[in-house]
Amino acid sequence: MMNPGPVEEAGKVATGIVGALASQPLALSLVLMNIGLMVIFYVVLDRVDSHQLHREQAALAEQKEVRELLSHCIIPGGKT
Repeated sequence: MMNPGPVEEAGKVATGIVGALASQPLALSLVLMNIGLMVIFYVVLDRVDSHQLHREQAALAEQKEVRELLSHCIIPGGKT
């Protein structure tokens, strides 16, 4: 008799998990809620990251413009 392979063992584990969750609807709802929260957190953090990147690029563009303007200024009295 051959030993069951990893696929058969994974199938048994998955069947056991599904059976346990089917008998405990509260546990199933908590698992689904946790997955939903992780998706929401990912979306929120992705949007925050893209917004922060946009703000950084805008600040750098503004600093570049200020440096460009200041480089054309003439200092009164001829001092450099």
